[in-house]
Amino acid sequence: MTDLKDTSKRIRRTIVELAHSSRGPHVGSALSCADILTVLYFDVLRLENWAQRDVFILSKAHAAMSLYATLAERGILDRGLLPGYCRNEGDLPAHLDRFSAPGVELSAGSLGHGFNMGLGMAYAFKKQNNGRKVFVVIGDGETQEGSIWEGALFAPTLGLDNFTVIVDYNNLQGYGRPNELCSFTPLKEKWQSFGWHVIESDGHDHDALRLALHADSQGKPKVVIANTTKGKGVSFMEDQLIWHYYIVTDEHKAKAFEEIQ
Repeated sequence: MTDLKDTSKRIRRTIVELAHSSRGPHVGSALSCADILTVLYFDVLRLENWAQRDVFILSKAHAAMSLYATLAERGILDRGLLPGYCRNEGDLPAHLDRFSAPGVELSAGSLGHGFNMGLGMAYAFKKQNNGRKVFVVIGDGETQEGSIWEGALFAPTLGLDNFTVIVDYNNLQGYGRPNELCSFTPLKEKWQSFGWHVIESDGHDHDALRLALHADSQGKPKVVIANTTKGKGVSFMEDQLIWHYYIVTDEHKAKAFEEIQ
């Protein structure tokens, strides 16, 4: 069995390297969901038969570094593409483009869209009597989008027990705390009232995430509220708003690598 702890460290190291080499933003957002993607790609998603694979969508596509790093670690994406992240003439854009590399299932970036496109895929699989499942990660700031709640109303009506949404609930978005900008709490009770099977989990505890993601959906679409920390794994980035946009310098990279190791 894959050592998820070591795997997540390697993924975090790649994220920091990509942020440093590109001088691009969103390193905090990518580190926030690194453990979620580690568990999905190395324990949960069925990928052996690629034509019948489970589908993963990163709806908070500004955290693209986390997906690229995970796909490379899983052997789906050629590591030789990584130096082209967020660069002119490079192959990997800062927001996801499904034509850029294997394993990128959806072009995303406008928040709230990936969720509902994943819902549509799950519905198609149901209509085809296909056992494939769809997993979508959304941000807590993204949860303010009206399109999220339209889909949240519709999924239980369609009986989509093959559809799992993970909320990367790090309590920070681009300009502050969600409850300061457009509060959506109480989150658990809200999803339950919309007819979803809701599980809360520590979003950095691999065993807890495994249990939540493998848990029976009880005939409903499932949402896992993953309590996370923006910038997780690098102490000076953790729960700091500036790391939504701040640039990783040579000094930052050296300090981050030391902590991750």
